[in-house]
Amino acid sequence: MGQFIDRRLNSKNRSAVNRQRFIRRFKQQIKEAVSEAIQKRSIKDIESGERIIIPRKDISEPKIHHGAGGKREFVLPGNKEFLRGDKIQRPPTDVGGGGDESQATNDGEGLDDFSFYLTKEEFLNIFFDDLELPDMVKTKLAEIPSIETVRTGFSKVGTPPNLNILRSFRNAISRRLAFHSNYDKKIVKLEAIKKKLLAQKPLPEKKLAAVDADIAELERKKKAVPFIDSFDLRFNTRAKRPKITTQAVMFCIMDVSGSMDEQKKELAKRFFILLYLFLTRNYQKIHIIFIRHHTTAKEVDEQEFFYSRETGGTVVSSALELMNKIISERFPTADWNIYVAQASDGDNWNADSPLCGEVLTKSIMPFVQYYAYIEIMPRHHQSLWKTYLTVQEVYKNFSMRSISAVKDIYPVFHELFKRKTT
Repeated sequence: MGQFIDRRLNSKNRSAVNRQRFIRRFKQQIKEAVSEAIQKRSIKDIESGERIIIPRKDISEPKIHHGAGGKREFVLPGNKEFLRGDKIQRPPTDVGGGGDESQATNDGEGLDDFSFYLTKEEFLNIFFDDLELPDMVKTKLAEIPSIETVRTGFSKVGTPPNLNILRSFRNAISRRLAFHSNYDKKIVKLEAIKKKLLAQKPLPEKKLAAVDADIAELERKKKAVPFIDSFDLRFNTRAKRPKITTQAVMFCIMDVSGSMDEQKKELAKRFFILLYLFLTRNYQKIHIIFIRHHTTAKEVDEQEFFYSRETGGTVVSSALELMNKIISERFPTADWNIYVAQASDGDNWNADSPLCGEVLTKSIMPFVQYYAYIEIMPRHHQSLWKTYLTVQEVYKNFSMRSISAVKDIYPVFHELFKRKTT
């Protein structure tokens, strides 16, 4: 079978390997720069690239030089300044690479911080690198299962790229051992016969010559056994099969009541846009359900969730009851990893907050993997926060955080979805 080798020149991205090596080497410094840069971003430019600055001290290379003090003997060629017995002034401590190279010298030379541009993909990959949905454990074949190619064994025929060298050599060694063992047994028998003939007097010359000839022939056949033969070769075989995928659903619940003014809604939207971007980039098999609520709750699409201007009073339990209904009808808890992210200013009817706690405790929290509540509070916590504190005491997978300004969004998001270390 013919083999094709692509020798076309790579016209662009020739330094892609070096670029990725640099990102891996200074990943911690780049992540710190990304975290600082993303604080200044708006919703519109959240998916763009970024020019970041890496401090000079973080990319400096170590240098080997003589330390201060001690006695050393060395020659200064071309000396026109000192005579025997003169005392030479001790050099400054920064000679040999120990000083601050960023400071300009008399010659006008120095070293600035390193500026590095990250593409959109690199920026988002680094930002979402240490985030994950917690405790995703329930698995089931999805409705449209993805296909994966798996190894299914070995075959005696195949293409050179599929040759399994280890298995082929194993077969060759086994074959050689089997042939050699057969010849060795015959040689041992002939050696025993030869020994008996040598003990006879007079020596039977013809019989000895015949035995020696047989031994030599067996030795020749033993050496003629090939190191590897065509029937020793084994090739990897592969087959396609449905891949077991992890199913997950994320419920995004946003309060759009009258107490949520434009500033609060803007903060909630920023949080949910960041969450939506994180989910769609990191998880292929995930359903996202958007729910808006005021006095009543409604399941909406992405466009209406982020841009609708509908408002009204506040009944938070309507959103929780709608979510519970959707779970029971469409997402069996035995098969689905269920996640919830809720954003509200916490302002709720006093009679409704206890009902929210009851719905959460009895109908929702026993079946969800993780529940994140974000309260947007420019002043102080509202009644819903106090009710949710009692839920958090019972369920460890219930997290609560507060946001009061744009600068709080990214740290809170990282804290809620940070990957657990094992």
